Amino acid sequence: MSTRYLPIWLKALTTVLENQPAPTLVIVGSKNPVKVGCTREAFTQAFGKVGLVEGVDALSDIPAQPRSEEETLLGAKNRTTHAKSLVPEADYWVGIEGGVDEDPQGMYAFAWIYVLHCSGKSSQSKTGTFYLPPPVVALIQDGMELGHADDLVFQAQNSKQQGGSVGLLTHGLITREAYYQQAMVLALIPFLNESLYPVG
Repeated sequence: MSTRYLPIWLKALTTVLENQPAPTLVIVGSKNPVKVGCTREAFTQAFGKVGLVEGVDALSDIPAQPRSEEETLLGAKNRTTHAKSLVPEADYWVGIEGGVDEDPQGMYAFAWIYVLHCSGKSSQSKTGTFYLPPPVVALIQDGMELGHADDLVFQAQNSKQQGGSVGLLTHGLITREAYYQQAMVLALIPFLNESLYPVG
């Protein structure tokens, strides 16, 4: 990439990005193809290229349907930790956990993303939020997982491994993979700006 006509600050950023080593092994704490796919795309976007991105069956150690911000973030962290224990030789480990919480406006959905580097540096980011429709909320309050509630209300099949709730509600304008991908890139900011975010 030529930097001849770029502003000084953008030239510096471009040099930093070009000097970032591309990860050779990234482990995702889930075998869900949506989560593995968004991780692959985000790392490729951030580093220009990436080696192997592989999903493993990592435990979240929280209920199947997280019902708070704190519980959901803990699930993402736990998936990352368990993924590291399964494949300790990786460069990065990633945990993605979707959850719901409530405020005066209603029940809303979101996901937390937690990223751990082999240096010990970690980062986290959250997706945008969106409110769930009453029929879905009622099923979740009765103990059903969001993905299963979506399948029932929208007469879908295994939607959480496809467009997800966000895809169903936006009529495909935002897929679950795209929804996660932006937050994943945001979680990688500290790794793209090493000097600004020291380990510790």
